[in-house]
Amino acid sequence: MLNKENILKSLAAVKIPDLKNDLVTSGMISSLEIVGEIVRFDLVFSTPTNNHEKVKEECIKKIKNDFPNVTEVFVSIKSKVTTSAKKNLSDILPYVKNTIAVASGKGGVGKSTVAVNIAAALAKDGAKVGLIDADIYGPSIPLMLGVRERPKMIPVGPDTRMLPVEQYGIKLMSIGFLVENNVPVIWRGPMASGAVKQFMSDVEWEELDYLLFDMPPGTGDIQLTLCQTIPLTGAVIVTTPQEVSVADARKALHMFTRVNVPIVGVVENMSYFIAPDTKNRYNIFGTDGGKNLAEECNCAFLGGIPIEQGIRTGGDKGVPVIYNEPDSEHARIFTEISRTLTREIEHINESHSQFPTIEIIK
Repeated sequence: MLNKENILKSLAAVKIPDLKNDLVTSGMISSLEIVGEIVRFDLVFSTPTNNHEKVKEECIKKIKNDFPNVTEVFVSIKSKVTTSAKKNLSDILPYVKNTIAVASGKGGVGKSTVAVNIAAALAKDGAKVGLIDADIYGPSIPLMLGVRERPKMIPVGPDTRMLPVEQYGIKLMSIGFLVENNVPVIWRGPMASGAVKQFMSDVEWEELDYLLFDMPPGTGDIQLTLCQTIPLTGAVIVTTPQEVSVADARKALHMFTRVNVPIVGVVENMSYFIAPDTKNRYNIFGTDGGKNLAEECNCAFLGGIPIEQGIRTGGDKGVPVIYNEPDSEHARIFTEISRTLTREIEHINESHSQFPTIEIIK
């Protein structure tokens, strides 16, 4: 019989990879209507993905197979990224749904590479994405995204605010946009922290699904300022497999948990090297350091990124690898990491409704 109950039973049987529950239980089916022999409904996605059309086709096929008398199935695709449960704790960044720190315990592990390529992958999947370069002393975002223009100033009420620069669909802010090339930023900690606060409060950020912060290495002033200024949705920890890197990443991870910031997951950069001539795999910096850290701390392992010339070339050219080499294996890895990240954020938002007060560390 063609009715809403049976249509929902049919759609609940559509199998979607990586979906925790079925389409109906997950709330992805809305505005279901049956008019004669025509079925209409909205298919609502809470995480960005380029599989929208594939899921839509599976739903239409399932309904037509189960109900041969149905003449037409109209499906509208809509996006509704979940909002951090902490969002109402702060008036800063009122239009940003989720804020994520991309951090590491030490420098040189490829944290900026990870932040840039995750942001690019999210934007390519259709999400509204922003990226703040919080590494005041070593800003990498202008070079890695190939942009040097200065932010425009616009009047907002009695004040003047900056508009973020945009590249590859990502809204950007960096101290590198405000100082001349090769001019070092020689500031004490409070001045650097103040700049990061201004990147949040004095920039006209429009509605964003995800705002990423490319953090400086360590566990110092800027990290604490960020944690105490806004309620972060979560943190992504970047490490290499090498134990000396994992040891410092572990400290960064525990710093975030101490100030009640959930850990979204761990990314292991420079996981391995595939020789281009022999195709042999070499674990130059060790094996499974990031994966073991994730298991130790009971958080998600978001993925491992190989040592690959194309990733380095893209960063130097200012073109993220998913645009520079979109069909490559390393582009696919970054895309999968970004999608796993969005699913973990969704789980965090669903499971955290109340948070303890952030500890102020002096």
